[in-house]
Amino acid sequence: MAKERIEHEGKVVSVDKDYIAVEILNKSACAACHAKGVCGASDQSVKVVEVAQDIKTLTEDYQVGETVNVVMAPSMGTQAVWFAYVVPLIVLMASIGVFSLCGAGEVLMGLGSLGIVALYYLGVFLFRNKISKIFTFSIEKQPK
Repeated sequence: MAKERIEHEGKVVSVDKDYIAVEILNKSACAACHAKGVCGASDQSVKVVEVAQDIKTLTEDYQVGETVNVVMAPSMGTQAVWFAYVVPLIVLMASIGVFSLCGAGEVLMGLGSLGIVALYYLGVFLFRNKISKIFTFSIEKQPK
């Protein structure tokens, strides 16, 4: 049975009229290992997620410092993988193929393909506001 949602525990760091900022600890798979203190592979980072205010969040009255659950649908994770990894890989491979068919040298093929992938990521950056509307998070109070 597939998970119906993805949850992360977080702490509210700011609340304004439009957004609630929640700080979550992003842990790697080995973060729970007993040897993480001496191992250089351990990876933890703090991320701040902005959750748009809506009717539900306004009625819940969240306070700074409160512990909450940040929730998102698993399908959004799949979409993020497509935006960040799969589409750029397809663009890279297609551009290598096109440069190869045009008879370009290896250096031009490599630099040109990387340049096209860089343009893809520039486009993602320029349209980040539209893309951020696709990836929405919600929060809920933790049960007592």
